[in-house]
Amino acid sequence: MDNWEGQLDRISVAELCALLNSGTTTARGLTEACFRQINNFDDRVNAVIERNPEALAIADERDAERRLGATRGPMHGLPVMIKDNIDTGDCMATTGGSLALVGAPAPKDAFIVDRLRKAGLVIIGKTNLSEWANFRATKSSSGWSSRGGQTRNPYALDRTPGGSSSGSGVAVACGFTPFAIGTETDGSILVPAAMNGIVGIKPTVGLVSRSGIIPISHRQDTAGPMARSVADAAALLTVLAATDPEDTATTGSRLIPDYMTFLDKSGLKGARIGVASDYCGFHDGIDTIFADCLTTIRAQGAEVVAGVALPTREAIRPSERRAMTYEFKAGLNAYFARRGPTAPMQSLEDVIAYNTANADTTMPYFAQDILEEAQTTGSLEAHEYRAARAKTTRFAATEGIDAAITAHGLDAIAAPTACVPWHIDWINGDDRSGGSTTPAAAAGYPSITVPAGYLCGLPIGLSLFTSEHHEPKLIQMAYAFEQATRFRQPPHFNAHAGT
Repeated sequence: MDNWEGQLDRISVAELCALLNSGTTTARGLTEACFRQINNFDDRVNAVIERNPEALAIADERDAERRLGATRGPMHGLPVMIKDNIDTGDCMATTGGSLALVGAPAPKDAFIVDRLRKAGLVIIGKTNLSEWANFRATKSSSGWSSRGGQTRNPYALDRTPGGSSSGSGVAVACGFTPFAIGTETDGSILVPAAMNGIVGIKPTVGLVSRSGIIPISHRQDTAGPMARSVADAAALLTVLAATDPEDTATTGSRLIPDYMTFLDKSGLKGARIGVASDYCGFHDGIDTIFADCLTTIRAQGAEVVAGVALPTREAIRPSERRAMTYEFKAGLNAYFARRGPTAPMQSLEDVIAYNTANADTTMPYFAQDILEEAQTTGSLEAHEYRAARAKTTRFAATEGIDAAITAHGLDAIAAPTACVPWHIDWINGDDRSGGSTTPAAAAGYPSITVPAGYLCGLPIGLSLFTSEHHEPKLIQMAYAFEQATRFRQPPHFNAHAGT
């Protein structure tokens, strides 16, 4: 491929693998190219919180293995970046974007990091995020962390990248990495993927291990792939999905040997897609783009079922949020115990005290009211917690997605992924006006977002979601839509939207 380095913001994983297999480049060459791309553009978007100082040495090892005919998998030697709430047992820190966790690195790799290494991928760095994965303050700015500063949207630098996997979404869009790992509790993969014009897959909870990842909710947390195409995301999901003895949620997952086998250009033919009407109507321009998407879906042979009712985000969110405060405290304290006595913090209480003592650097714009609320909660045996989680599951799953799928005989439900990226505002915080991530997130069900078009140059995403363990079906349908539209355009680092 001629001038492949000049196409890092659009080149596919298959094309990169072909370059490696043909000897046109090496793992070291790819890693160096990614670092040059970061050098050229990251000062504008601030997506990378830390580079891996061992990346070139690891790339050299992968090249030596290739020369011996001992490749570890089909993506051997490819670069990848991971969100800075995922443990690496190396010299890089794992902080969740918080200055409170700067200090001793994690003692060992997260399970999914070990999977990446065993597959031959080269972890070239960690990405910035909304601090504590957007679970610190009610008036926070997505993409801002006390350790990493503010990540910016490469399509309009004064606009949000979405959160909390902000840096992962931006890094992929800008070609700093072919793909990246994000994490989601409610919207944190899908929203930054949509707002940066890429693909994001939020798997069924339990398909991908969470051990070694700073938690929010054991009922909703999952890691997942973020990539520039459905094919690339499916390839990365194939590496990530596995049973982990340390994460009991993974024991019941329906593992697929290769998610790329579901890349079918005819994948929408005969499908029944419901329209989540309660998650539309928040912006006329987005409604127009979404209507065009539905026209394409029909043209590809699917039946579109209008007016599918789901409980609204406003109905689900109060109990979801309350349940998560309990889960966050329990999960974070357990995470610190796993990291052992050398961890910079030993409890949520320690984090709150650190932020209070260092408020000038940790809280220059917004507070830590969510952390403080979580600290007041009791155990996961408390009646309030159990009632909140049961209500959330009932609204999102039983009376939500499950009921809609059954009543209408649907394969999936469609809606706009998120609102238009808003202006970054450190004083007032995020200005969300709509989005559809909550039902699947609160239910623990899979969802996928694909580029759906642009509004004044800003990316808009289309989401498809369905019941648990149906990732193959979502990949199949999303791929068919993507191939029929090919909406994605690389960013141009405009100062403002429409320029």
